[in-house]
Amino acid sequence: MKKLIFISILLFTSSFALAQLKIGYIDSDTIMDNLPDVQDSRQKLDALIQEWQAELNKLENDRNTKYNDYEKRKLIMTDQTRAETEAALMQLETQIAQYREKKFGTNGELFQKQDELMKPVQNKIFTVLKEIAQEDDYDFVFDRSGDIMILYAKEQYDLTSKVLDRLKLK
Repeated sequence: MKKLIFISILLFTSSFALAQLKIGYIDSDTIMDNLPDVQDSRQKLDALIQEWQAELNKLENDRNTKYNDYEKRKLIMTDQTRAETEAALMQLETQIAQYREKKFGTNGELFQKQDELMKPVQNKIFTVLKEIAQEDDYDFVFDRSGDIMILYAKEQYDLTSKVLDRLKLK
């Protein structure tokens, strides 16, 4: 009987404590899609990607041209010339792979530039979100567009428009 009373009291007090929480959420994808700073950053990144992709295409076309030329002439080449040409083709292949890794790899310039351009915008969003959460006394704010998903949420707790409005004022 004592255990039942203890469990009842525990459930009552924990449900009372949970009732006091104020939870909000944002959709960071919507915020990012509506901020001019993000569009500017994305345009700069797209321009860099196009530039790097053009250079990569040029290298690949050069390699393909040299390879096709090699294929046409390999039967009449001496063993030494064939070996030198194959070595040059392998070097071009290595150069292409290194360029691709340098620009588009996991620690490549693209990700560094993306971080450089997007970090100030993300910090700005986080600062505004923190201000709103503190002003409106929210206990938790989730981002429903990321890894943390909310399966149900009342629209009255969506802070996306408030963050957007505040960002547009700054």
